[in-house]
Amino acid sequence: MRRALARYRNSAFGRYVIRNQKYAPILFFMGGFIFDTLTLGRIDRVYDTVVLCSHMTLLSLTLYLYNTVDEDKWEGTFIRGYSEYFPLVIQFFFGALSSAFVIYFFRSVSMSKTMFFFILLVLLLFANEFLKKKISNKYLQFSIYFFISFTFFAFIIPTLIREMNTFIFIISGLVSLGCTLALITVIYRSSPGTRAETSLKKLIGLILSIYITINVFYYFNLIPPVPLAMDTGLVAHDVQKTNNEYIVTYEKNPWYVFWRKHDSNFHRQEGQRVYVFTSVFAPTDLKKSIFHRWKWFNPEAGKWEVTDKISFKVTGGRDRGFRGYTHKNNLREGEWKVEVITEEELILGVVDFVIKNTSEPHEEGMVKKSF
Repeated sequence: MRRALARYRNSAFGRYVIRNQKYAPILFFMGGFIFDTLTLGRIDRVYDTVVLCSHMTLLSLTLYLYNTVDEDKWEGTFIRGYSEYFPLVIQFFFGALSSAFVIYFFRSVSMSKTMFFFILLVLLLFANEFLKKKISNKYLQFSIYFFISFTFFAFIIPTLIREMNTFIFIISGLVSLGCTLALITVIYRSSPGTRAETSLKKLIGLILSIYITINVFYYFNLIPPVPLAMDTGLVAHDVQKTNNEYIVTYEKNPWYVFWRKHDSNFHRQEGQRVYVFTSVFAPTDLKKSIFHRWKWFNPEAGKWEVTDKISFKVTGGRDRGFRGYTHKNNLREGEWKVEVITEEELILGVVDFVIKNTSEPHEEGMVKKSF
Protein backbone atom coordinates (compact mmCIF):
# COMPACT_ATOMS: atom_id res chain seq x y z
CA MET A 1 0.00 0.00 0.00
CA ARG A 2 2.82 2.38 0.88
CA ARG A 3 4.64 1.57 -2.38
CA ALA A 4 1.45 2.24 -4.35
CA LEU A 5 1.03 5.59 -2.55
CA ALA A 6 4.68 6.47 -3.27
CA ARG A 7 4.27 5.62 -6.97
CA TYR A 8 1.14 7.79 -7.11
CA ARG A 9 2.95 10.76 -5.54
CA ASN A 10 5.88 10.42 -7.94
CA SER A 11 3.71 10.13 -11.03
CA ALA A 12 2.99 13.12 -13.29
CA PHE A 13 -0.62 13.16 -12.15
CA GLY A 14 0.36 12.90 -8.49
CA ARG A 15 2.85 15.77 -8.80
CA TYR A 16 0.20 17.87 -10.56
CA VAL A 17 -2.30 17.21 -7.77
CA ILE A 18 0.24 18.11 -5.09
CA ARG A 19 1.18 21.37 -6.88
CA ASN A 20 -2.49 22.39 -7.06
CA GLN A 21 -3.68 20.99 -3.75
CA LYS A 22 -4.77 24.44 -2.58
CA TYR A 23 -7.65 24.15 -5.05
CA ALA A 24 -8.71 20.71 -3.80
CA PRO A 25 -11.20 21.95 -1.15
CA ILE A 26 -13.24 23.99 -3.62
CA LEU A 27 -13.13 21.14 -6.17
CA PHE A 28 -14.43 18.65 -3.61
CA PHE A 29 -17.05 21.16 -2.52
CA MET A 30 -18.17 21.73 -6.11
CA GLY A 31 -18.08 17.99 -6.76
CA GLY A 32 -20.55 17.29 -3.97
CA PHE A 33 -22.82 20.13 -5.07
CA ILE A 34 -22.80 19.18 -8.77
CA PHE A 35 -23.35 15.50 -8.01
CA ASP A 36 -26.51 16.19 -6.02
CA THR A 37 -27.78 18.85 -8.41
CA LEU A 38 -27.60 16.42 -11.34
CA THR A 39 -28.91 13.33 -9.57
CA LEU A 40 -31.39 14.32 -6.85
CA GLY A 41 -35.02 15.09 -7.63
CA ARG A 42 -37.73 13.85 -5.28
CA ILE A 43 -37.07 13.22 -1.59
CA ASP A 44 -39.37 10.14 -1.66
CA ARG A 45 -37.54 8.39 -4.52
CA VAL A 46 -35.66 5.26 -3.48
CA TYR A 47 -32.56 6.59 -5.24
CA ASP A 48 -32.62 9.91 -3.33
CA THR A 49 -33.17 8.13 -0.03
CA VAL A 50 -30.28 5.73 -0.66
CA VAL A 51 -27.94 8.56 -1.71
CA LEU A 52 -28.74 10.72 1.33
CA CYS A 53 -28.47 7.78 3.75
CA SER A 54 -25.15 6.74 2.13
CA HIS A 55 -23.80 10.29 2.42
CA MET A 56 -24.78 10.49 6.08
CA THR A 57 -23.38 7.06 6.93
CA LEU A 58 -20.08 7.64 5.13
CA LEU A 59 -19.72 11.09 6.69
CA SER A 60 -20.14 9.57 10.17
CA LEU A 61 -17.63 6.82 9.38
CA THR A 62 -15.09 9.28 7.96
CA LEU A 63 -15.40 11.52 11.02
CA TYR A 64 -14.72 8.52 13.24
CA LEU A 65 -11.66 7.48 11.21
CA TYR A 66 -10.33 11.05 10.99
CA ASN A 67 -10.50 11.51 14.74
CA THR A 68 -9.10 8.09 15.67
CA VAL A 69 -6.51 7.55 12.92
CA ASP A 70 -3.59 8.14 15.32
CA GLU A 71 -4.51 5.07 17.37
CA ASP A 72 -2.03 2.19 17.33
CA LYS A 73 -4.57 -0.20 15.75
CA TRP A 74 -4.39 1.76 12.46
CA GLU A 75 -0.57 1.56 12.29
CA GLY A 76 0.55 0.16 8.91
CA THR A 77 -2.98 0.07 7.45
CA PHE A 78 -4.28 1.89 4.39
CA ILE A 79 -6.43 3.98 6.78
CA ARG A 80 -3.27 5.58 8.17
CA GLY A 81 -1.73 5.85 4.71
CA TYR A 82 -4.65 7.82 3.26
CA SER A 83 -5.54 9.80 6.39
CA GLU A 84 -4.36 13.08 4.87
CA TYR A 85 -7.32 12.93 2.48
CA PHE A 86 -9.95 12.57 5.20
CA PRO A 87 -10.55 16.36 5.52
CA LEU A 88 -11.35 16.49 1.79
CA VAL A 89 -13.72 13.52 2.09
CA ILE A 90 -15.46 15.15 5.05
CA GLN A 91 -15.73 18.36 3.07
CA PHE A 92 -17.19 16.47 0.11
CA PHE A 93 -19.96 14.97 2.26
CA PHE A 94 -20.61 18.28 4.03
CA GLY A 95 -20.97 19.88 0.59
CA ALA A 96 -23.08 17.05 -0.83
CA LEU A 97 -25.54 16.94 2.09
CA SER A 98 -25.88 20.69 2.51
CA SER A 99 -26.41 21.13 -1.24
CA ALA A 100 -29.06 18.39 -1.21
CA PHE A 101 -30.89 20.21 1.57
CA VAL A 102 -30.63 23.50 -0.33
CA ILE A 103 -32.17 21.78 -3.37
CA TYR A 104 -35.07 20.35 -1.34
CA PHE A 105 -35.58 23.45 0.82
CA PHE A 106 -35.66 25.66 -2.26
CA ARG A 107 -38.93 23.96 -3.19
CA SER A 108 -40.37 24.42 0.31
CA VAL A 109 -39.24 27.90 1.23
CA SER A 110 -41.61 30.83 0.78
CA MET A 111 -40.74 34.50 0.52
CA SER A 112 -41.49 34.88 4.20
CA LYS A 113 -39.74 34.41 7.50
CA THR A 114 -38.82 30.82 6.54
CA MET A 115 -36.37 32.38 4.08
CA PHE A 116 -34.07 33.02 7.06
CA PHE A 117 -33.42 29.31 7.61
CA PHE A 118 -32.94 28.75 3.88
CA ILE A 119 -30.32 31.52 3.77
CA LEU A 120 -28.59 29.87 6.73
CA LEU A 121 -28.35 26.64 4.74
CA VAL A 122 -26.98 28.47 1.70
CA LEU A 123 -24.36 30.19 3.86
CA LEU A 124 -23.35 26.81 5.30
CA LEU A 125 -23.07 25.44 1.76
CA PHE A 126 -20.66 28.19 0.66
CA ALA A 127 -18.83 28.41 3.98
CA ASN A 128 -17.85 24.78 3.48
CA GLU A 129 -15.28 25.97 0.90
CA PHE A 130 -13.27 27.67 3.64
CA LEU A 131 -13.37 24.87 6.24
CA LYS A 132 -10.33 22.82 5.19
CA LYS A 133 -7.94 24.54 7.62
CA LYS A 134 -10.60 24.66 10.33
CA ILE A 135 -11.89 21.10 9.96
CA SER A 136 -9.47 19.84 12.64
CA ASN A 137 -11.35 21.98 15.17
CA LYS A 138 -13.50 19.41 16.96
CA TYR A 139 -16.08 21.95 18.11
CA LEU A 140 -16.65 23.27 14.59
CA GLN A 141 -16.53 19.78 13.11
CA PHE A 142 -19.24 18.31 15.31
CA SER A 143 -21.38 21.46 15.33
CA ILE A 144 -21.70 21.30 11.53
CA TYR A 145 -22.20 17.54 11.70
CA PHE A 146 -25.06 17.89 14.17
CA PHE A 147 -26.77 20.65 12.19
CA ILE A 148 -26.59 18.53 9.03
CA SER A 149 -27.70 15.42 10.94
CA PHE A 150 -30.73 17.24 12.39
CA THR A 151 -31.74 18.47 8.94
CA PHE A 152 -31.23 14.99 7.48
CA PHE A 153 -33.52 13.27 10.00
CA ALA A 154 -36.12 16.07 9.71
CA PHE A 155 -36.31 15.17 6.01
CA ILE A 156 -35.97 11.42 6.07
CA ILE A 157 -38.18 10.33 8.99
CA PRO A 158 -41.43 11.98 7.75
CA THR A 159 -40.68 10.64 4.27
CA LEU A 160 -40.23 7.07 5.49
CA ILE A 161 -43.17 6.89 7.91
CA ARG A 162 -45.53 8.97 5.69
CA GLU A 163 -46.47 11.32 8.47
CA MET A 164 -45.56 14.89 9.36
CA ASN A 165 -46.37 16.86 12.50
CA THR A 166 -44.74 18.52 15.50
CA PHE A 167 -44.29 15.22 17.34
CA ILE A 168 -42.43 13.73 14.36
CA PHE A 169 -40.18 16.81 14.22
CA ILE A 170 -39.35 16.39 17.92
CA ILE A 171 -38.60 12.69 17.38
CA SER A 172 -36.35 13.58 14.41
CA GLY A 173 -34.40 16.01 16.57
CA LEU A 174 -33.99 13.50 19.39
CA VAL A 175 -32.79 10.79 16.99
CA SER A 176 -30.23 13.20 15.55
CA LEU A 177 -29.13 14.30 19.02
CA GLY A 178 -28.75 10.69 20.16
CA CYS A 179 -26.73 9.68 17.08
CA THR A 180 -24.43 12.70 17.35
CA LEU A 181 -23.78 12.25 21.07
CA ALA A 182 -23.16 8.53 20.54
CA LEU A 183 -20.57 9.26 17.82
CA ILE A 184 -18.88 11.90 19.99
CA THR A 185 -18.76 9.50 22.96
CA VAL A 186 -17.23 6.67 20.91
CA ILE A 187 -14.58 8.98 19.43
CA TYR A 188 -13.84 10.57 22.79
CA ARG A 189 -13.29 7.19 24.43
CA SER A 190 -11.23 5.82 21.51
CA SER A 191 -8.97 8.80 20.83
CA PRO A 192 -6.47 10.13 23.39
CA GLY A 193 -5.81 13.06 21.06
CA THR A 194 -9.48 14.06 21.07
CA ARG A 195 -9.57 13.84 24.86
CA ALA A 196 -6.50 16.07 25.07
CA GLU A 197 -7.87 18.69 22.66
CA THR A 198 -11.52 18.75 23.61
CA SER A 199 -13.64 19.34 26.69
CA LEU A 200 -16.50 16.83 26.47
CA LYS A 201 -18.76 19.03 28.60
CA LYS A 202 -18.13 22.05 26.40
CA LEU A 203 -18.73 20.04 23.22
CA ILE A 204 -21.98 18.51 24.49
CA GLY A 205 -23.09 21.94 25.73
CA LEU A 206 -22.49 23.36 22.24
CA ILE A 207 -24.48 20.55 20.62
CA LEU A 208 -27.37 21.05 23.05
CA SER A 209 -27.34 24.80 22.33
CA ILE A 210 -27.72 24.11 18.60
CA TYR A 211 -30.49 21.61 19.37
CA ILE A 212 -32.41 24.18 21.42
CA THR A 213 -31.87 26.89 18.78
CA ILE A 214 -33.31 24.74 15.97
CA ASN A 215 -36.35 23.91 18.10
CA VAL A 216 -36.85 27.61 18.82
CA PHE A 217 -36.72 28.23 15.07
CA TYR A 218 -39.41 25.58 14.60
CA TYR A 219 -41.59 27.06 17.37
CA PHE A 220 -41.52 30.47 15.68
CA ASN A 221 -42.20 28.94 12.21
CA LEU A 222 -38.76 29.89 10.91
CA ILE A 223 -38.15 26.44 9.37
CA PRO A 224 -39.88 25.53 6.09
CA PRO A 225 -42.28 22.57 6.49
CA VAL A 226 -40.21 20.02 4.60
CA PRO A 227 -40.80 17.59 2.96
CA LEU A 228 -43.92 19.51 1.83
CA ALA A 229 -43.41 22.11 -0.90
CA MET A 230 -45.74 24.48 -2.76
CA ASP A 231 -45.09 24.14 -6.48
CA THR A 232 -47.72 26.57 -7.78
CA GLY A 233 -49.75 29.43 -6.31
CA LEU A 234 -52.09 31.58 -8.42
CA VAL A 235 -54.93 34.04 -7.94
CA ALA A 236 -57.41 33.23 -10.72
CA HIS A 237 -60.67 34.31 -12.34
CA ASP A 238 -61.87 30.75 -12.84
CA VAL A 239 -60.90 27.17 -12.03
CA GLN A 240 -62.56 24.21 -13.75
CA LYS A 241 -61.76 20.52 -13.29
CA THR A 242 -62.02 18.42 -16.48
CA ASN A 243 -60.76 14.83 -16.86
CA ASN A 244 -58.50 15.11 -13.84
CA GLU A 245 -57.03 18.35 -15.16
CA TYR A 246 -57.52 21.79 -13.63
CA ILE A 247 -58.08 24.54 -16.18
CA VAL A 248 -57.07 27.82 -14.53
CA THR A 249 -57.88 31.24 -16.01
CA TYR A 250 -55.73 34.03 -14.65
CA GLU A 251 -54.07 37.35 -15.50
CA LYS A 252 -50.53 36.73 -16.64
CA ASN A 253 -47.62 38.84 -15.51
CA PRO A 254 -45.52 40.90 -17.91
CA TRP A 255 -42.56 38.82 -19.19
CA TYR A 256 -40.02 40.65 -17.03
CA VAL A 257 -41.78 39.69 -13.76
CA PHE A 258 -40.36 36.16 -13.89
CA TRP A 259 -40.66 35.29 -10.19
CA ARG A 260 -44.49 35.18 -10.17
CA LYS A 261 -46.90 33.68 -12.70
CA HIS A 262 -49.99 35.78 -11.98
CA ASP A 263 -50.40 39.55 -12.15
CA SER A 264 -50.49 41.00 -8.66
CA ASN A 265 -53.36 43.29 -9.77
CA PHE A 266 -56.63 41.33 -9.91
CA HIS A 267 -59.33 43.15 -11.91
CA ARG A 268 -62.69 42.08 -10.52
CA GLN A 269 -66.22 42.78 -11.67
CA GLU A 270 -68.99 43.10 -9.12
CA GLY A 271 -70.22 39.68 -7.97
CA GLN A 272 -67.25 37.84 -9.50
CA ARG A 273 -65.57 35.06 -7.54
CA VAL A 274 -61.87 35.20 -6.70
CA TYR A 275 -60.06 31.86 -6.78
CA VAL A 276 -56.73 30.86 -5.32
CA PHE A 277 -55.25 27.74 -6.90
CA THR A 278 -52.27 25.88 -5.41
CA SER A 279 -50.39 22.66 -5.96
CA VAL A 280 -48.46 21.19 -3.04
CA PHE A 281 -45.84 18.47 -3.39
CA ALA A 282 -45.79 15.76 -0.71
CA PRO A 283 -43.99 12.40 -0.57
CA THR A 284 -45.95 9.35 -1.73
CA ASP A 285 -48.75 8.27 0.65
CA LEU A 286 -48.21 11.20 3.00
CA LYS A 287 -51.61 12.70 3.88
CA LYS A 288 -51.84 16.16 5.36
CA SER A 289 -54.44 18.88 5.87
CA ILE A 290 -53.57 22.15 4.16
CA PHE A 291 -55.27 25.48 4.80
CA HIS A 292 -55.80 28.59 2.72
CA ARG A 293 -55.85 31.48 5.17
CA TRP A 294 -57.35 34.54 3.47
CA LYS A 295 -56.19 37.92 4.79
CA TRP A 296 -57.18 41.49 3.95
CA PHE A 297 -55.07 44.49 4.87
CA ASN A 298 -57.16 46.99 6.81
CA PRO A 299 -55.67 50.41 5.95
CA GLU A 300 -57.48 52.13 8.82
CA ALA A 301 -56.22 49.72 11.47
CA GLY A 302 -52.88 49.30 9.68
CA LYS A 303 -52.84 45.50 10.03
CA TRP A 304 -53.82 42.25 8.31
CA GLU A 305 -57.17 40.73 9.23
CA VAL A 306 -58.04 37.05 8.76
CA THR A 307 -61.33 36.67 6.87
CA ASP A 308 -61.38 32.89 6.25
CA LYS A 309 -59.41 29.73 6.88
CA ILE A 310 -60.42 26.96 4.47
CA SER A 311 -58.93 23.47 4.56
CA PHE A 312 -58.44 20.58 2.15
CA LYS A 313 -56.50 17.30 2.30
CA VAL A 314 -53.24 16.75 0.44
CA THR A 315 -52.25 13.25 -0.71
CA GLY A 316 -48.64 12.89 -1.80
CA GLY A 317 -47.09 11.16 -4.78
CA ARG A 318 -47.82 13.42 -7.75
CA ASP A 319 -44.72 14.99 -9.35
CA ARG A 320 -46.36 18.37 -9.93
CA GLY A 321 -48.05 18.40 -6.54
CA PHE A 322 -51.52 17.82 -5.16
CA ARG A 323 -53.86 20.43 -6.63
CA GLY A 324 -56.59 22.30 -4.81
CA TYR A 325 -58.32 25.64 -4.71
CA THR A 326 -60.54 27.85 -2.61
CA HIS A 327 -62.67 30.83 -3.61
CA LYS A 328 -64.52 33.78 -2.10
CA ASN A 329 -67.23 36.21 -3.18
CA ASN A 330 -67.74 39.91 -2.47
CA LEU A 331 -64.15 40.76 -1.67
CA ARG A 332 -63.32 44.35 -0.86
CA GLU A 333 -60.83 46.36 -2.85
CA GLY A 334 -57.31 46.56 -1.53
CA GLU A 335 -54.43 44.30 -0.58
CA TRP A 336 -55.08 40.59 -0.06
CA LYS A 337 -52.94 37.57 0.58
CA VAL A 338 -53.62 33.88 1.00
CA GLU A 339 -51.22 31.98 3.22
CA VAL A 340 -50.89 28.28 2.42
CA ILE A 341 -50.27 26.67 5.80
CA THR A 342 -50.22 23.32 7.61
CA GLU A 343 -52.19 22.38 10.72
CA GLU A 344 -49.20 23.52 12.76
CA GLU A 345 -49.43 26.89 10.93
CA LEU A 346 -46.11 26.36 9.15
CA ILE A 347 -46.12 28.48 6.00
CA LEU A 348 -45.75 26.65 2.68
CA GLY A 349 -46.20 29.77 0.58
CA VAL A 350 -48.06 33.04 0.18
CA VAL A 351 -50.22 34.19 -2.76
CA ASP A 352 -50.53 37.98 -2.62
CA PHE A 353 -52.57 40.27 -4.85
CA VAL A 354 -54.41 43.59 -5.02
CA ILE A 355 -58.12 43.64 -5.92
CA LYS A 356 -59.25 46.44 -8.22
CA ASN A 357 -62.95 46.66 -9.06
CA THR A 358 -63.91 47.26 -12.70
CA SER A 359 -67.23 47.74 -14.48
CA GLU A 360 -66.14 45.92 -17.66
CA PRO A 361 -64.78 42.36 -18.07
CA HIS A 362 -61.01 42.37 -18.00
CA GLU A 363 -59.49 40.58 -20.99
CA GLU A 364 -55.96 41.97 -21.27
CA GLY A 365 -53.30 39.40 -20.42
CA MET A 366 -55.83 36.67 -19.60
CA VAL A 367 -54.55 33.11 -20.14
CA LYS A 368 -55.84 29.58 -19.56
CA LYS A 369 -53.47 26.90 -18.40
CA SER A 370 -53.88 23.23 -17.55
CA PHE A 371 -52.46 21.87 -14.28
